[in-house]
Amino acid sequence: MPELTISAEKVGFLIEKAREFDVKEGLVDPDSGSNGADDDMIDVLEDDGRDPVAREITGFIDALSEDEQVDLVALMRLGRGDGTIEEWADLRREAARGRTGRVASYLLGEPMLGDLLAEGLDEFGLQPGDERTTPIQ
Repeated sequence: MPELTISAEKVGFLIEKAREFDVKEGLVDPDSGSNGADDDMIDVLEDDGRDPVAREITGFIDALSEDEQVDLVALMRLGRGDGTIEEWADLRREAARGRTGRVASYLLGEPMLGDLLAEGLDEFGLQPGDERTTPIQ
């Protein structure tokens, strides 16, 4: 069984945050009120380009080592079905070769990122661990 350079705990944090990001939708309330209670809190699910969750994910991924970022991309691709656990070295090699320094943007552009990362971890027989709302140190 291959080994990951990124911990399951870090992936678990990203799974949680990616799922928060995935529930966002386009602008549906153009006449937003000044108070969230006035709008029944609808605005919280709108993606207006200033999403703090996206900034948090980007900052977290950017702070990872290059090896951890490569594993993260390969893990997402494994969960997406681009290869099998037996092909991990190839998935990792492809992820490293395609690395452009914009790993966070690439991953955030993948629909259902949290589920794909969870599927990838599952292939390793790992669980993301307890859900967290704070970054891993």
